[in-house]
Amino acid sequence: MSEQIQIKGLPAIPPMGIGTWQWGDRLVWGYGNGYQAGDTEAAYRAALQGGVRLFDTAEFYGFGLSERLIGRFYHAYEPKPLVVSKLFPYPWRFSRKTLFAALKKSLQRLQMQQLDLYLLHWPWKPVPLEQWALSLAEAYEQGLTRAVGVSNHNLQQLERVAKVLDRHRVPLAVNQVEYHLLERKPEQTGLLRAMQAEGIVLMAYSPLAMGWLTGKYSLDNPPPGRYRAQRYVTRKAQIPALLQALNEIAESLGATPAQVALRWCIQKGTLPIPGAKNARQAEGNAGALRICLSEAQMARLDALSSGEGSG
Repeated sequence: MSEQIQIKGLPAIPPMGIGTWQWGDRLVWGYGNGYQAGDTEAAYRAALQGGVRLFDTAEFYGFGLSERLIGRFYHAYEPKPLVVSKLFPYPWRFSRKTLFAALKKSLQRLQMQQLDLYLLHWPWKPVPLEQWALSLAEAYEQGLTRAVGVSNHNLQQLERVAKVLDRHRVPLAVNQVEYHLLERKPEQTGLLRAMQAEGIVLMAYSPLAMGWLTGKYSLDNPPPGRYRAQRYVTRKAQIPALLQALNEIAESLGATPAQVALRWCIQKGTLPIPGAKNARQAEGNAGALRICLSEAQMARLDALSSGEGSG
């Protein structure tokens, strides 16, 4: 497919990746209960076959298990996708130098000499953002990663990191934040617009709102687990009409509600990274690369997700 998105310093790829929080996470996603390593391997293969060329992981996901799984799959199958991982700023990491130890452990688990993209997972203390940014610059300069970025940073925090990186002539490539039809904050705060002006890619995590936008759930039948069921409780008024619109648009396109929700993210100029526990989910997600929403369909979804209109 000719449609591509460009992350600074990396080859252009199709405008959707896959997030692997679910690969090894037992607490939120229940890894090992209904799906396990074989299912994630099938999801990896199906995503590649569907045209996905970016896999996002983190040292925190499954406490390293997600990285180990990706490392195993990466070396077993072609083509080779871009691999993204993240440093978790645990409160006992008092020094920016801990980034190098964490990055090297991630590389060991992934069985790689160099990452494609390395991100600071959260802008948390005690280490100041400027110090983490300096370590990201050094990791880039030492060839441990081809590109660097951040995750969960607001506009002010993003500017602080960019200022340090710019002094070292290191591009800020990505900010990974939650973004979907039930979470429009990156638009409302001006973050998305500012990032696009600088050529920084917004990598949209949880683009299906942890299952709410797949068409599988409703207010009467929420996703399993207290965290997922309560995650968007403040958006309850918008959910029924939004789900109805996703279903109607999907039916008109011969698609699924999940594909429509992902396509909305793509056409907003972002790079969604939906999760997938198995091959069926990965195949379904990849279908978003092969549909297109009209201006009217985009406007309808925009209005409903903002609480305007009734569908």
